[in-house]
Amino acid sequence: MKKHGKRYNETMKQIDRNNAYEFKDGIKLLKQLQGPKFDETVDLAVNLGINTKQTDQNIRGTVVLPYGLGKQVKVVVFTKNEKEALSAGADYAGSEELVNKVMAGWLDFDTVIATPDLMGTVSKLGKILGPKKLMPNPKLGTVTFEIAKAVKDAKAGKIEIKNDKGGVVHTVIGKKSFPEDRLAENFDAVMEKFKSMKPVTTKGQFLKSAYLSTTMGPSIKLEISRYR
Repeated sequence: MKKHGKRYNETMKQIDRNNAYEFKDGIKLLKQLQGPKFDETVDLAVNLGINTKQTDQNIRGTVVLPYGLGKQVKVVVFTKNEKEALSAGADYAGSEELVNKVMAGWLDFDTVIATPDLMGTVSKLGKILGPKKLMPNPKLGTVTFEIAKAVKDAKAGKIEIKNDKGGVVHTVIGKKSFPEDRLAENFDAVMEKFKSMKPVTTKGQFLKSAYLSTTMGPSIKLEISRYR
């Protein structure tokens, strides 16, 4: 069993484990909990009532957080139209030479976008980008000729929503330093996205439970009945 430090155990005492908090109360409590000196990420875990063995019940999509992630997102675009990508705000852009650079070990970026005509070349990076969940995917809007929109969304705080084998989605909604109203709007955007992604074949309750936590803090159960 994992052992937690003194600070973690002390913060646990401030949380009513039998209570499901309204978001505004949960985030207020989370902000009051003593944490490390750095600005922690606010994480959201949502337990879904799905059968992950049924392919049509697994969910995967994206949502742009109204107030972003609270960090600068470095975007690389694999395209033959480097000028368009850089003008749109991409940090790096290129084609074959950029693919070779990544193959040589360069990974100084957070998001990867590619135009469809270059996916044959970019596919060589599958073993490098795949494990890091950076491989471009048309379902996520990262394989597209609409470079400007894709770069804008990535820079604005576009996140992926994808369940794991246990039917749980782990994602982020910002930083602990964010004002409460901004975290609330980011949370609402994610939860509304969940509502639109409910598989038609699921039975029973789709959104079962949700928990807030910070990078190094304990979780707080949320009241989410209004999203069901």
